[in-house]
This record gives sequence, structure tokens and C-alpha cells, in this order.
Amino acid sequence: MWRRVASFSSFISSSNSSFLTQAACRLNIWESLTTGIAQQAKGVIVPKEKAKAPFITFVLGGPGSGKGTQCMKIVETFGFTHLSAGDLLRREISSNSADGAMILDTIKEGKIVPSQVTVKLIQKEMEVSDNHKFLIDGFPRTEENRIAFERITGVEPNAVLFFDCLEEEMVKRVLSRNQGRVDDNLETMRQRLKIFEALNLPVINYYSQRGKLYTINAVGTVEEIFEQVRPIFSAFEEVCSLSTMILCIQQC
Repeated sequence: MWRRVASFSSFISSSNSSFLTQAACRLNIWESLTTGIAQQAKGVIVPKEKAKAPFITFVLGGPGSGKGTQCMKIVETFGFTHLSAGDLLRREISSNSADGAMILDTIKEGKIVPSQVTVKLIQKEMEVSDNHKFLIDGFPRTEENRIAFERITGVEPNAVLFFDCLEEEMVKRVLSRNQGRVDDNLETMRQRLKIFEALNLPVINYYSQRGKLYTINAVGTVEEIFEQVRPIFSAFEEVCSLSTMILCIQQC
């Protein structure tokens, strides 16, 4: 279905045409999405949670790249649910659950929390949400994270945003934000950036090869950066609206 939608992109505003073409070519999600719509059009009762497949966007970028700020803008403008892997882990720790205790012990030992633990926390949040549009912030951090996510959830992200920022700019931002974090110091920041480059860039390269990566120049004001982000999600929404309209016409 989404392949046929792509041919309609010429009828949309020319200013968005390139993003629309990318969105139409990349969004295999709409095959499952439009299946639910078609069933509803035929009078089939589709459970709420099954009516729409999840639309998943991974949001990647080094510490201080501004991805958290841009996630808030995307939530406000396009109605996504923001899921931060780090926040979910910290919340699990504070819950005093058995998993929380294990996560805390793992962190204290300087080890990486097992991928399956983080993925299941993310999956749980998605399953209980009334929304079907998700921003997953700061995950996957490694190829092993990525593989675990796709294996456990059975889905791939529909889009991957990478906030590409100069190292010196990220260092300056982190050191000036003064949030009281123990790792917000120059030496630790340099180390964090080295780890990010070593572990996260293979993930970025993988999704680039899959045709799902959108690289954002993360240097500039919040609004200047968001003006690069906005057309991406606007195009996705237009493709969705167009595919829905075509299905309605077909069912008439």
C-alpha cells in the first residue's frame, strides 16, 4: 500500500516533496497500519491496541547534542510519547523491585545493564500507552542493544534521528548546564564521547545502510535545529493521511 502512496507525492506541497518521497519509501509500517483501517472500513471491530501499529523513532546523539530538548519539541508538536531509557532505568531502581536492585548493583559494579532488561522496560511502557507514536531517547547505545530490541519486540524503528554535533560544542553545553551530575566534568565528558563514538556509531551506520537515518545538524538555536526536524515528521503525517484517504476511497 505505501508503495502506491509514494506515487501521489507530486500532489503535495513541493517544499515537502523530498521528505514525502523519503517517508513514503521508508515507511513499511503503513502496510500494517492500513490493514487495521481497512478492517474497520469493512465493519470489522478492531481492538484499540491493534488498530495501529507502533510508530517508533530512535533518537540518538552524544551527551550534550540537544536530543532531549528536541524530543520535547517533537512531543509538543506531533504528539509523540517520549521514552528515555535512562529515566526508565532510574525509575525501576527507585521502585525497589528485584529488577531495580539488580540494575543498581550492575551500575555500581561499573557494568552495562543487560539489553533485555532495558528493552523489556521500554516494551512495557509502549504496551500500556494509549499512544502509538514513540520517541525512544538514548537507545540503542550498542549493536547488541539494537539486536536485542528487534529480537524481543519483533519490530524495527520506522525512523532514526541522529543529532550530529561538534565535540567541542557538546562539551561546552554539558559543562554549562550545571545539573549537579557527577559525570558533568571535562575529563569524564571526553571519556563519554569516546565511548559514544565507539559503541553508538556502528548503530548509526547500520540504520544509514537501512535507509532509516535522518542526520540533524545539532549546532544552532533550539528553533533552528527543530526546523530541520519538523519537515521529517510532517512528511510522515502527510503520508499517513494520504494512505488513509486512499483506503477510504477504495472502500466506498
